[in-house]
Amino acid sequence: MSEKRVCLGKVVGVHGIRGEVKIKSYTAVDKDIARYGELEDKAEKHHFSLQITGRSKDLLRAKIKGVDDRTAAESLIGTELYAPRGVLPALPAEEEYYEADLIGLKVLDAGKSEVAEVIGFYNFGAGDILEIRLKNGRSEMLPFNKGYVPEINLADGYIIVASTGMVFLEDEKDSEEC
Repeated sequence: MSEKRVCLGKVVGVHGIRGEVKIKSYTAVDKDIARYGELEDKAEKHHFSLQITGRSKDLLRAKIKGVDDRTAAESLIGTELYAPRGVLPALPAEEEYYEADLIGLKVLDAGKSEVAEVIGFYNFGAGDILEIRLKNGRSEMLPFNKGYVPEINLADGYIIVASTGMVFLEDEKDSEEC
């Protein structure tokens, strides 16, 4: 993979017998998912040209070039749709980030010692969450807000996490002593 990619949506169902799919779009304006050109699956093996055909409740209905029947459409359920990071517009605010920009960043503590790496970004409904992998291989999740992540430096490839209330234990033996 030569360039970072961003997941713009996911095929979540089918509509009718002529190969239309239902898509959950993650773009700010849902129907804009079709404006980013040819999309690809996570493995970069299949490419998809979308034409938005309508809506089904909060989902988009789309026709994918080359998918002409329900069976072919059903085989795509669960497929995440990716675009190269470079085709996305610049973000309007200084403190807005694409998930792809955060994944892989080094995590530094307040003393600027490397303690982890960002491996995931989630929102389960109560706010944004970063998943980090500590040096010992254990994963932790922390809120993605100024209180926990006071500094993000994309140019130098790191974030700083606040040390207040956070202890980065080196191994499981240390955690048992707490």
